[in-house]
Amino acid sequence: MAFLLALLVTPVWRKLCRRLGWVDRPDGDRKLHSVPIPTAGGVAVLVAYLGAHCILILSPLSGKLLVHAGMPVTWQILPGVLLVFAIGLIDDLLGVKPWQKLAAQFIAAYAVYLAGIEITSVAGLQIPAWLGLPMTLLWLAGCSNAFNLIDGVDGLSTGAALFATLTILVGALLHSNFALALATAPLAGALAGFLWYNFNPASIFLGDSGSLTLGFLLGCFGLIWGQKSTTILGMTAPLMALALPLLDTVIAIARRFLRGEPLFRADAAHIHHRLLARGFTPRKVVLLLYGACGAASVLSIVSSMAWGQFKGLVVLIFCGAAWVGIQHLGYAEFGATRRVLLGGQIRRQMEEQLALVALEERLRQAQTAEDQWQTLREAGERFGFNYIELLWQGKLFTSGALDPSGTPCWRIEIPLGKMEYLRLEKTCGGAAPTAIEEFSELIHRHLQPERLWQVEQCGRSSNGDQRVGSILDSRVSQVTGERVKNKPES
Repeated sequence: MAFLLALLVTPVWRKLCRRLGWVDRPDGDRKLHSVPIPTAGGVAVLVAYLGAHCILILSPLSGKLLVHAGMPVTWQILPGVLLVFAIGLIDDLLGVKPWQKLAAQFIAAYAVYLAGIEITSVAGLQIPAWLGLPMTLLWLAGCSNAFNLIDGVDGLSTGAALFATLTILVGALLHSNFALALATAPLAGALAGFLWYNFNPASIFLGDSGSLTLGFLLGCFGLIWGQKSTTILGMTAPLMALALPLLDTVIAIARRFLRGEPLFRADAAHIHHRLLARGFTPRKVVLLLYGACGAASVLSIVSSMAWGQFKGLVVLIFCGAAWVGIQHLGYAEFGATRRVLLGGQIRRQMEEQLALVALEERLRQAQTAEDQWQTLREAGERFGFNYIELLWQGKLFTSGALDPSGTPCWRIEIPLGKMEYLRLEKTCGGAAPTAIEEFSELIHRHLQPERLWQVEQCGRSSNGDQRVGSILDSRVSQVTGERVKNKPES
Protein backbone atom coordinates (compact mmCIF):
# COMPACT_ATOMS: atom_id res chain seq x y z
CA MET A 1 0.00 0.00 0.00
CA ALA A 2 2.77 2.45 0.85
CA PHE A 3 4.62 1.70 -2.39
CA LEU A 4 1.49 2.27 -4.51
CA LEU A 5 0.62 5.44 -2.62
CA ALA A 6 4.11 6.86 -3.18
CA LEU A 7 3.88 6.08 -6.91
CA LEU A 8 0.53 7.88 -7.12
CA VAL A 9 1.02 10.80 -4.74
CA THR A 10 4.53 11.86 -5.77
CA PRO A 11 3.69 13.07 -9.33
CA VAL A 12 0.64 14.93 -8.02
CA TRP A 13 2.71 16.69 -5.36
CA ARG A 14 5.47 17.38 -7.90
CA LYS A 15 3.01 19.14 -10.21
CA LEU A 16 1.60 21.19 -7.34
CA CYS A 17 5.09 22.27 -6.26
CA ARG A 18 5.87 23.47 -9.78
CA ARG A 19 2.64 25.43 -9.94
CA LEU A 20 3.26 27.10 -6.56
CA GLY A 21 6.95 27.77 -7.29
CA TRP A 22 8.22 25.47 -4.55
CA VAL A 23 11.36 24.50 -6.43
CA ASP A 24 15.07 24.23 -5.71
CA ARG A 25 17.01 26.48 -8.06
CA PRO A 26 20.59 25.67 -9.17
CA ASP A 27 23.40 27.92 -7.91
CA GLY A 28 26.37 26.51 -9.84
CA ASP A 29 28.17 25.61 -6.60
CA ARG A 30 26.59 22.97 -4.36
CA LYS A 31 23.33 22.69 -6.34
CA LEU A 32 24.47 21.16 -9.59
CA HIS A 33 21.13 20.47 -11.30
CA SER A 34 20.57 22.46 -14.48
CA VAL A 35 16.90 23.42 -14.05
CA PRO A 36 14.65 24.20 -11.04
CA ILE A 37 13.44 20.97 -9.43
CA PRO A 38 10.34 20.65 -7.17
CA THR A 39 11.34 20.15 -3.56
CA ALA A 40 9.68 19.09 -0.29
CA GLY A 41 9.29 15.51 -1.53
CA GLY A 42 9.13 14.45 2.10
CA VAL A 43 5.43 15.30 1.94
CA ALA A 44 4.82 12.48 -0.55
CA VAL A 45 6.88 10.01 1.50
CA LEU A 46 5.08 10.82 4.75
CA VAL A 47 1.64 10.70 3.10
CA ALA A 48 2.44 7.27 1.67
CA TYR A 49 3.84 6.03 4.99
CA LEU A 50 0.95 7.16 7.18
CA GLY A 51 -1.63 6.55 4.46
CA ALA A 52 -0.74 2.86 4.30
CA HIS A 53 -1.46 2.55 8.02
CA CYS A 54 -4.76 4.38 7.73
CA ILE A 55 -6.01 2.42 4.71
CA LEU A 56 -5.35 -0.96 6.30
CA ILE A 57 -6.86 0.11 9.62
CA LEU A 58 -10.07 1.21 7.87
CA SER A 59 -10.24 -1.78 5.57
CA PRO A 60 -12.05 -5.06 6.32
CA LEU A 61 -8.84 -7.00 5.68
CA SER A 62 -7.38 -9.06 8.50
CA GLY A 63 -4.11 -7.16 7.98
CA LYS A 64 -5.52 -4.36 10.10
CA LEU A 65 -5.05 -6.56 13.16
CA LEU A 66 -1.32 -6.70 12.40
CA VAL A 67 -1.24 -2.93 11.94
CA HIS A 68 -2.91 -2.47 15.31
CA ALA A 69 -0.21 -4.69 16.81
CA GLY A 70 2.49 -2.42 15.41
CA MET A 71 0.77 0.88 16.24
CA PRO A 72 2.30 1.30 19.73
CA VAL A 73 5.73 1.82 18.14
CA THR A 74 4.32 4.23 15.58
CA TRP A 75 2.41 6.24 18.17
CA GLN A 76 5.50 6.49 20.37
CA ILE A 77 7.56 8.23 17.72
CA LEU A 78 4.83 10.00 15.71
CA PRO A 79 4.75 13.33 17.66
CA GLY A 80 8.51 13.79 17.32
CA VAL A 81 8.46 12.76 13.66
CA LEU A 82 5.71 15.26 12.84
CA LEU A 83 7.61 18.08 14.59
CA VAL A 84 10.80 17.36 12.61
CA PHE A 85 8.73 17.11 9.43
CA ALA A 86 7.08 20.46 10.14
CA ILE A 87 10.35 22.34 10.69
CA GLY A 88 11.81 20.71 7.57
CA LEU A 89 8.80 21.73 5.47
CA ILE A 90 8.99 25.31 6.74
CA ASP A 91 12.68 25.34 5.81
CA ASP A 92 11.89 24.05 2.31
CA LEU A 93 9.25 26.71 1.69
CA LEU A 94 10.38 29.73 3.71
CA GLY A 95 13.84 29.06 5.11
CA VAL A 96 14.87 28.40 8.72
CA LYS A 97 18.09 29.19 10.56
CA PRO A 98 20.26 26.19 11.50
CA TRP A 99 19.87 26.74 15.25
CA GLN A 100 16.09 26.76 14.87
CA LYS A 101 16.14 23.41 13.09
CA LEU A 102 18.47 21.97 15.71
CA ALA A 103 16.25 23.22 18.54
CA ALA A 104 13.20 21.59 16.95
CA GLN A 105 15.11 18.31 16.58
CA PHE A 106 16.07 18.34 20.26
CA ILE A 107 12.46 19.02 21.28
CA ALA A 108 11.28 16.16 19.05
CA ALA A 109 13.97 13.86 20.46
CA TYR A 110 12.85 14.78 23.98
CA ALA A 111 9.27 13.80 23.08
CA VAL A 112 10.55 10.41 21.92
CA TYR A 113 12.59 10.08 25.12
CA LEU A 114 9.47 10.72 27.20
CA ALA A 115 7.76 7.93 25.24
CA GLY A 116 10.35 5.48 26.59
CA ILE A 117 12.70 5.22 23.60
CA GLU A 118 16.21 5.99 24.83
CA ILE A 119 19.80 4.80 25.14
CA THR A 120 20.01 2.88 28.42
CA SER A 121 23.31 0.97 28.31
CA VAL A 122 26.79 1.16 26.83
CA ALA A 123 29.24 -1.74 26.72
CA GLY A 124 26.80 -3.83 28.74
CA LEU A 125 26.75 -1.33 31.58
CA GLN A 126 23.69 0.62 32.61
CA ILE A 127 24.29 4.34 32.21
CA PRO A 128 22.97 6.90 34.71
CA ALA A 129 19.51 8.26 34.00
CA TRP A 130 20.88 11.79 33.61
CA LEU A 131 23.22 10.60 30.86
CA GLY A 132 20.58 8.71 28.90
CA LEU A 133 18.75 11.89 27.92
CA PRO A 134 21.68 13.82 26.35
CA MET A 135 22.92 10.70 24.57
CA THR A 136 19.45 10.09 23.12
CA LEU A 137 19.11 13.71 22.04
CA LEU A 138 22.51 13.70 20.33
CA TRP A 139 21.83 10.39 18.59
CA LEU A 140 18.47 11.45 17.13
CA ALA A 141 19.65 14.93 16.14
CA GLY A 142 22.78 13.42 14.61
CA CYS A 143 20.83 10.86 12.56
CA SER A 144 18.39 13.53 11.42
CA ASN A 145 21.13 15.85 10.16
CA ALA A 146 23.20 12.98 8.73
CA PHE A 147 20.63 12.17 6.06
CA ASN A 148 20.23 15.87 5.37
CA LEU A 149 23.96 16.28 4.73
CA ILE A 150 24.23 13.46 2.20
CA ASP A 151 21.20 14.69 0.24
CA GLY A 152 23.44 16.29 -2.37
CA VAL A 153 23.13 13.87 -5.30
CA ASP A 154 19.94 12.60 -6.93
CA GLY A 155 18.59 9.58 -5.08
CA LEU A 156 21.46 9.25 -2.59
CA SER A 157 19.64 10.10 0.64
CA THR A 158 16.49 8.21 -0.42
CA GLY A 159 18.47 5.12 -1.42
CA ALA A 160 20.59 5.17 1.73
CA ALA A 161 17.41 5.45 3.80
CA LEU A 162 15.87 2.54 1.88
CA PHE A 163 18.90 0.31 2.57
CA ALA A 164 18.82 1.25 6.26
CA THR A 165 15.06 0.63 6.48
CA LEU A 166 15.30 -2.78 4.85
CA THR A 167 18.18 -3.68 7.17
CA ILE A 168 16.21 -2.75 10.28
CA LEU A 169 13.16 -4.59 8.88
CA VAL A 170 15.13 -7.78 8.35
CA GLY A 171 16.78 -7.43 11.76
CA ALA A 172 13.40 -6.95 13.42
CA LEU A 173 12.02 -10.08 11.77
CA LEU A 174 15.09 -12.14 12.70
CA HIS A 175 14.66 -11.11 16.35
CA SER A 176 10.87 -11.55 16.34
CA ASN A 177 10.30 -7.84 16.98
CA PHE A 178 7.11 -7.71 14.91
CA ALA A 179 6.03 -4.29 16.18
CA LEU A 180 9.23 -2.77 14.80
CA ALA A 181 8.87 -4.75 11.57
CA LEU A 182 5.32 -3.44 11.07
CA ALA A 183 6.52 0.11 11.68
CA THR A 184 9.38 -0.12 9.17
CA ALA A 185 7.73 -2.11 6.35
CA PRO A 186 5.54 0.76 5.06
CA LEU A 187 8.51 3.13 5.16
CA ALA A 188 10.43 0.78 2.88
CA GLY A 189 7.51 0.75 0.45
CA ALA A 190 7.13 4.54 0.52
CA LEU A 191 10.85 5.06 -0.14
CA ALA A 192 10.88 2.53 -3.00
CA GLY A 193 7.95 4.30 -4.66
CA PHE A 194 9.46 7.76 -4.21
CA LEU A 195 12.88 6.63 -5.46
CA TRP A 196 11.29 6.03 -8.88
CA TYR A 197 11.06 9.82 -9.25
CA ASN A 198 14.07 10.79 -7.14
CA PHE A 199 16.77 8.68 -8.83
CA ASN A 200 19.10 10.37 -11.28
CA PRO A 201 17.94 12.38 -13.15
CA ALA A 202 15.56 13.38 -10.34
CA SER A 203 12.28 15.12 -11.09
CA ILE A 204 11.65 15.88 -7.39
CA PHE A 205 13.89 16.29 -4.34
CA LEU A 206 13.37 15.08 -0.79
CA GLY A 207 14.06 18.49 0.67
CA ASP A 208 14.63 19.01 4.38
CA SER A 209 11.08 17.83 5.05
CA GLY A 210 12.14 14.43 3.71
CA SER A 211 15.80 14.05 4.68
CA LEU A 212 15.43 15.35 8.25
CA THR A 213 12.31 13.25 8.83
CA LEU A 214 13.86 10.09 7.43
CA GLY A 215 16.98 10.50 9.55
CA PHE A 216 14.95 11.09 12.70
CA LEU A 217 12.63 8.16 11.95
CA LEU A 218 15.48 5.76 11.28
CA GLY A 219 17.30 6.99 14.39
CA CYS A 220 14.20 6.04 16.40
CA PHE A 221 14.03 2.63 14.72
CA GLY A 222 17.72 2.09 15.47
CA LEU A 223 17.16 2.82 19.15
CA ILE A 224 14.22 0.41 19.28
CA TRP A 225 16.32 -2.24 17.55
CA GLY A 226 19.23 -1.81 19.96
CA GLN A 227 17.22 -1.36 23.17
CA LYS A 228 17.10 -5.10 23.85
CA SER A 229 20.84 -5.42 23.46
CA THR A 230 22.96 -5.63 26.62
CA THR A 231 26.33 -4.97 24.96
CA ILE A 232 27.84 -2.27 22.83
CA LEU A 233 28.30 -4.83 20.06
CA GLY A 234 24.54 -5.13 19.90
CA MET A 235 24.30 -1.42 19.09
CA THR A 236 26.72 -1.83 16.19
CA ALA A 237 23.95 -3.33 14.05
CA PRO A 238 21.92 -0.09 13.82
CA LEU A 239 25.16 1.89 13.60
CA MET A 240 26.21 -0.14 10.57
CA ALA A 241 22.76 0.19 9.03
CA LEU A 242 23.14 3.99 9.16
CA ALA A 243 26.87 3.91 8.43
CA LEU A 244 27.12 6.07 5.30
CA PRO A 245 25.24 9.17 6.49
CA LEU A 246 26.69 8.97 10.01
CA LEU A 247 30.23 8.52 8.70
CA ASP A 248 29.83 11.46 6.33
CA THR A 249 28.61 13.63 9.20
CA VAL A 250 31.51 12.67 11.46
CA ILE A 251 33.99 13.37 8.66
CA ALA A 252 32.41 16.76 7.93
CA ILE A 253 32.57 17.81 11.59
CA ALA A 254 36.16 16.59 11.94
CA ARG A 255 37.24 18.39 8.74
CA ARG A 256 35.73 21.69 9.79
CA PHE A 257 37.15 21.40 13.31
CA LEU A 258 40.67 20.74 12.01
CA ARG A 259 40.40 23.70 9.63
CA GLY A 260 38.99 25.97 12.31
CA GLU A 261 35.80 26.55 10.31
CA PRO A 262 32.22 26.79 11.63
CA LEU A 263 30.92 23.27 12.19
CA PHE A 264 27.50 23.96 10.68
CA ARG A 265 28.62 25.88 7.59
CA ALA A 266 27.80 24.07 4.34
CA ASP A 267 30.63 23.12 2.03
CA ALA A 268 31.31 21.01 -1.05
CA ALA A 269 33.62 18.41 0.48
CA HIS A 270 31.23 15.63 1.49
CA ILE A 271 31.84 12.07 0.36
CA HIS A 272 29.72 12.44 -2.76
CA HIS A 273 31.44 15.73 -3.62
CA ARG A 274 34.86 14.05 -3.37
CA LEU A 275 33.75 11.30 -5.72
CA LEU A 276 32.33 13.83 -8.17
CA ALA A 277 35.66 15.69 -8.07
CA ARG A 278 37.40 12.45 -9.03
CA GLY A 279 35.46 12.36 -12.29
CA PHE A 280 32.55 10.07 -11.42
CA THR A 281 29.18 10.98 -12.90
CA PRO A 282 26.34 11.63 -10.41
CA ARG A 283 24.73 8.32 -11.33
CA LYS A 284 27.96 6.38 -10.82
CA VAL A 285 28.49 8.13 -7.48
CA VAL A 286 25.04 7.08 -6.30
CA LEU A 287 25.47 3.49 -7.46
CA LEU A 288 28.89 3.25 -5.83
CA LEU A 289 27.52 4.53 -2.53
CA TYR A 290 24.52 2.20 -2.86
CA GLY A 291 27.05 -0.60 -2.98
CA ALA A 292 28.68 0.71 0.20
CA CYS A 293 25.27 0.87 1.89
CA GLY A 294 24.49 -2.68 0.77
CA ALA A 295 27.77 -3.99 2.15
CA ALA A 296 27.16 -2.19 5.44
CA SER A 297 23.65 -3.66 5.58
CA VAL A 298 24.94 -7.21 5.14
CA LEU A 299 27.55 -6.71 7.87
CA SER A 300 24.86 -5.20 10.09
CA ILE A 301 22.61 -8.25 9.76
CA VAL A 302 25.53 -10.65 10.25
CA SER A 303 26.62 -8.68 13.32
CA SER A 304 23.13 -8.86 14.82
CA MET A 305 23.07 -12.66 14.42
CA ALA A 306 26.70 -13.45 15.28
CA TRP A 307 28.01 -14.46 18.68
CA GLY A 308 31.22 -14.03 20.63
CA GLN A 309 34.47 -13.49 18.80
CA PHE A 310 32.84 -13.78 15.38
CA LYS A 311 30.78 -10.66 16.09
CA GLY A 312 33.97 -8.81 16.98
CA LEU A 313 35.51 -9.97 13.69
CA VAL A 314 32.55 -8.55 11.77
CA VAL A 315 32.98 -5.21 13.53
CA LEU A 316 36.70 -5.26 12.73
CA ILE A 317 36.02 -5.93 9.04
CA PHE A 318 33.53 -3.07 8.94
CA CYS A 319 35.93 -0.62 10.60
CA GLY A 320 38.76 -1.67 8.28
CA ALA A 321 36.63 -1.20 5.18
CA ALA A 322 35.49 2.23 6.40
CA TRP A 323 39.10 3.26 7.07
CA VAL A 324 40.25 2.20 3.59
CA GLY A 325 37.35 4.07 2.03
CA ILE A 326 38.16 7.28 3.88
CA GLN A 327 41.82 7.03 2.87
CA HIS A 328 40.88 6.74 -0.80
CA LEU A 329 38.81 9.92 -0.58
CA GLY A 330 42.04 11.83 -0.02
CA TYR A 331 41.03 14.36 2.64
CA ALA A 332 44.03 16.66 3.17
CA GLU A 333 42.96 17.48 6.75
CA PHE A 334 43.36 13.89 7.92
CA GLY A 335 46.68 13.46 6.14
CA ALA A 336 48.06 16.57 7.83
CA THR A 337 46.77 15.42 11.21
CA ARG A 338 48.35 12.00 10.75
CA ARG A 339 51.71 13.60 9.89
CA VAL A 340 51.51 15.76 13.01
CA LEU A 341 50.57 12.87 15.30
CA LEU A 342 52.86 10.22 13.82
CA GLY A 343 55.65 12.37 12.40
CA GLY A 344 57.13 13.43 15.74
CA GLN A 345 55.92 17.03 15.49
CA ILE A 346 54.09 16.93 18.79
CA ARG A 347 57.21 15.76 20.60
CA ARG A 348 59.30 18.39 18.82
CA GLN A 349 56.84 21.12 19.77
CA MET A 350 56.97 19.97 23.38
CA GLU A 351 60.77 20.05 23.34
CA GLU A 352 60.75 23.54 21.87
CA GLN A 353 58.32 24.81 24.50
CA LEU A 354 60.56 23.43 27.24
CA ALA A 355 63.56 25.07 25.58
CA LEU A 356 61.71 28.40 25.58
CA VAL A 357 61.04 28.09 29.31
CA ALA A 358 64.74 27.42 29.94
CA LEU A 359 65.74 30.33 27.67
CA GLU A 360 63.50 32.76 29.54
CA GLU A 361 64.88 31.67 32.89
CA ARG A 362 68.51 32.04 31.75
CA LEU A 363 67.87 35.48 30.24
CA ARG A 364 66.49 36.62 33.58
CA GLN A 365 69.68 35.46 35.29
CA ALA A 366 72.09 36.91 32.69
CA GLN A 367 74.09 39.86 34.07
CA THR A 368 76.29 40.92 31.13
CA ALA A 369 76.06 41.14 27.37
CA GLU A 370 78.38 38.12 27.17
CA ASP A 371 76.04 36.08 29.36
CA GLN A 372 73.08 37.06 27.21
CA TRP A 373 74.98 36.19 24.02
CA GLN A 374 75.97 32.78 25.37
CA THR A 375 72.33 32.08 26.22
CA LEU A 376 71.05 33.26 22.82
CA ARG A 377 73.75 31.32 20.93
CA GLU A 378 72.87 28.05 22.62
CA ALA A 379 69.15 28.66 22.09
CA GLY A 380 69.65 29.51 18.42
CA GLU A 381 71.60 26.32 17.86
CA ARG A 382 68.92 24.40 19.74
CA PHE A 383 66.29 25.73 17.35
CA GLY A 384 68.35 24.71 14.31
CA PHE A 385 69.74 28.05 13.10
CA ASN A 386 73.04 27.87 11.21
CA TYR A 387 74.19 31.45 11.73
CA ILE A 388 73.56 33.77 14.69
CA GLU A 389 74.58 37.41 14.83
CA LEU A 390 73.99 39.82 17.74
CA LEU A 391 74.81 43.53 17.94
CA TRP A 392 74.09 44.49 21.54
CA GLN A 393 75.47 47.16 23.86
CA GLY A 394 78.09 48.18 21.31
CA LYS A 395 79.43 44.65 20.85
CA LEU A 396 79.09 42.35 17.85
CA PHE A 397 78.84 38.60 18.42
CA THR A 398 78.64 35.94 15.69
CA SER A 399 78.39 32.16 15.64
CA GLY A 400 78.18 29.63 12.84
CA ALA A 401 78.67 30.13 9.11
CA LEU A 402 76.58 31.88 6.50
CA ASP A 403 75.03 29.88 3.68
CA PRO A 404 77.67 29.65 0.89
CA SER A 405 75.04 30.64 -1.66
CA GLY A 406 74.40 33.81 0.31
CA THR A 407 70.68 33.12 0.46
CA PRO A 408 69.36 31.61 3.68
CA CYS A 409 66.09 29.75 3.58
CA TRP A 410 64.88 31.46 6.75
CA ARG A 411 66.01 34.72 8.34
CA ILE A 412 64.69 36.18 11.57
CA GLU A 413 65.72 39.72 12.42
CA ILE A 414 64.74 41.15 15.80
CA PRO A 415 65.44 44.88 16.23
CA LEU A 416 66.72 45.64 19.73
CA GLY A 417 67.01 49.41 19.43
CA LYS A 418 68.05 52.04 16.91
CA MET A 419 71.28 50.19 16.11
CA GLU A 420 71.13 46.86 17.94
CA TYR A 421 69.60 43.68 16.54
CA LEU A 422 69.60 39.90 16.69
CA ARG A 423 69.75 38.02 13.39
CA LEU A 424 69.34 34.28 12.95
CA GLU A 425 69.59 32.45 9.64
CA LYS A 426 68.76 28.89 8.66
CA THR A 427 69.60 27.03 5.47
CA CYS A 428 67.01 24.93 3.68
CA GLY A 429 66.59 21.33 4.70
CA GLY A 430 65.68 19.72 7.97
CA ALA A 431 62.75 20.47 10.18
CA ALA A 432 61.88 24.13 10.62
CA PRO A 433 61.29 25.39 14.15
CA THR A 434 57.63 25.57 15.04
CA ALA A 435 57.95 28.13 17.87
CA ILE A 436 59.41 31.01 15.85
CA GLU A 437 56.87 33.53 17.06
CA GLU A 438 57.17 32.59 20.73
CA PHE A 439 60.98 32.64 20.46
CA SER A 440 61.03 36.09 18.87
CA GLU A 441 58.53 37.59 21.28
CA LEU A 442 60.51 36.22 24.21
CA ILE A 443 63.68 37.97 22.95
CA HIS A 444 61.67 41.12 22.30
CA ARG A 445 60.36 41.06 25.85
CA HIS A 446 63.57 40.35 27.74
CA LEU A 447 66.03 42.47 25.74
CA GLN A 448 63.54 45.37 25.64
CA PRO A 449 63.59 46.21 21.90
CA GLU A 450 61.95 49.34 20.59
CA ARG A 451 60.32 47.74 17.57
CA LEU A 452 58.43 44.56 16.76
CA TRP A 453 60.16 41.60 15.23
CA GLN A 454 59.79 40.46 11.65
CA VAL A 455 60.31 37.19 9.89
CA GLU A 456 61.39 36.89 6.29
CA GLN A 457 61.44 33.80 4.14
CA CYS A 458 64.06 34.16 1.45
CA GLY A 459 64.64 32.27 -1.75
CA ARG A 460 65.85 32.64 -5.32
CA SER A 461 63.81 33.18 -8.46
CA SER A 462 64.41 31.22 -11.63
CA ASN A 463 66.89 33.83 -12.95
CA GLY A 464 68.95 33.73 -9.75
CA ASP A 465 67.77 37.07 -8.36
CA GLN A 466 67.18 37.06 -4.65
CA ARG A 467 63.62 37.63 -3.53
CA VAL A 468 62.25 38.25 -0.08
CA GLY A 469 59.19 36.37 1.10
CA SER A 470 56.13 37.79 2.74
CA ILE A 471 56.22 39.24 6.22
CA LEU A 472 54.66 36.61 8.42
CA ASP A 473 53.57 38.88 11.26
CA SER A 474 51.00 41.44 10.08
CA ARG A 475 51.83 43.62 13.05
CA VAL A 476 55.06 44.64 11.34
CA SER A 477 52.98 46.90 9.10
CA GLN A 478 52.31 49.06 12.14
CA VAL A 479 56.00 49.71 12.76
CA THR A 480 57.05 53.16 11.57
CA GLY A 481 60.77 52.72 12.04
CA GLU A 482 62.90 51.35 9.22
CA ARG A 483 64.85 48.10 9.26
CA VAL A 484 68.35 48.05 10.73
CA LYS A 485 70.68 49.30 7.99
CA ASN A 486 73.55 50.96 9.80
CA LYS A 487 75.13 47.72 10.86
CA PRO A 488 78.91 48.09 11.34
CA GLU A 489 81.15 46.03 9.16
CA SER A 490 82.31 42.84 10.89
